[in-house]
Amino acid sequence: MIEPSTSNIPDRSDADLQKEQENTPEQPTPRRGLNHWWEQLVRMGLGEVALRVGTGIASLVMILVVLWVMRNFYLKGAVETAPSGAAMAAALPTETSEVEAPAYVLPNEVAMVQGVPRLALLHTTLPSRPRFDVIQYTVAQGDTIFDIAEKFGLKPETLLWGNQQTLGDDPHRLKVGVTLNILPTDGVYYEWHAGDGLNGVAEYFHVDADTIISWPGNHLDKATLGDYTNPNIPAGTWLVIPGGRREFVSWSAPRITRQNPGVAKLYGPGACGTIVDGAVGTGSFIWPTTNQWLSGYDFSLGANHPGIDIGGQSGNAIYAADSGVIVYSGWNDLGYGYVIVIDHGNGWQTTYAHLSQIYAGCGASVTQGATIGLMGTTGNSTGPHLHFEMYNDTYGKVNPHQFLP
Repeated sequence: MIEPSTSNIPDRSDADLQKEQENTPEQPTPRRGLNHWWEQLVRMGLGEVALRVGTGIASLVMILVVLWVMRNFYLKGAVETAPSGAAMAAALPTETSEVEAPAYVLPNEVAMVQGVPRLALLHTTLPSRPRFDVIQYTVAQGDTIFDIAEKFGLKPETLLWGNQQTLGDDPHRLKVGVTLNILPTDGVYYEWHAGDGLNGVAEYFHVDADTIISWPGNHLDKATLGDYTNPNIPAGTWLVIPGGRREFVSWSAPRITRQNPGVAKLYGPGACGTIVDGAVGTGSFIWPTTNQWLSGYDFSLGANHPGIDIGGQSGNAIYAADSGVIVYSGWNDLGYGYVIVIDHGNGWQTTYAHLSQIYAGCGASVTQGATIGLMGTTGNSTGPHLHFEMYNDTYGKVNPHQFLP
């Protein structure tokens, strides 16, 4: 076996080795950074917890920084923006108020001083109470049958039925200053006459006798009435007939034909005698005057107004709405003033009222559009207008709005 030769390796003593170590530079100890510590935390399973804690600390620091900036810069800047030369006045010392000694209160006044006072309600709503008595109303400027009826919650016909002696079933008689009876409910106001019977009166107004007796405003005692055919009701007593109704007293032109024009004699001196045959209408109609707007009442059978009031000025021309023959021409005693009625010979009749002048007399044959008179305000009228009616043998009095162009 060949042993390694050591002849080439110089022998070094301990002193040489120590000297060599002293001359060798010392190696620096490696630094441990954030990555090192983060890796240690992750290995220990605390990475997520450390991240949450760090985020919370960072948010708190940001909040503190914002508060510090606002306190030292923003608020001071707001004070500095005050107008130049304005001095901040020091707060005045608060004056110390003197406390007065409580006044002596007598024993019987204690209840008035102590406790919470009860305030009155300024807007007290009173419940509506039923009305049973008839009240009075004075007509004002601009009032109409429809307006007054709506004001008191009644139908227009109730105003006419409650004021027959004043209005005569004619809404045109409503004038400023007229006093009207306002019934407490829809129905009829009736003056009792000697010899009247309860059953007969009730039947005439289409109600039951008990309806009249039980109305509180009539003050009738069933036990003391006696026989219904001759009850103990003094003549002249006014009774409310709740729900009652009756036919209106007709004040408009009746149906006047060429064959029987004398039927209109009861309506005034404008009635005609014998009529010879003449023009026949076409069945289509034109507006009977220059204007086409209403100036008063519209068509309403409930208000006993079977026509329309067309506005205009006195002297405006009045035209024949269709061809026909004049069967009434002259004064009307029931409130129409000067009137012309045309029979069109085909089942139609038209009426023109409140004229100031008449150009076509009895028996005249007129064509559609011919001037038959002038607008006026004669009769029961509050201003110039034309009261225009249309009548058909099949349908009776019809609304002109449905047949005019």
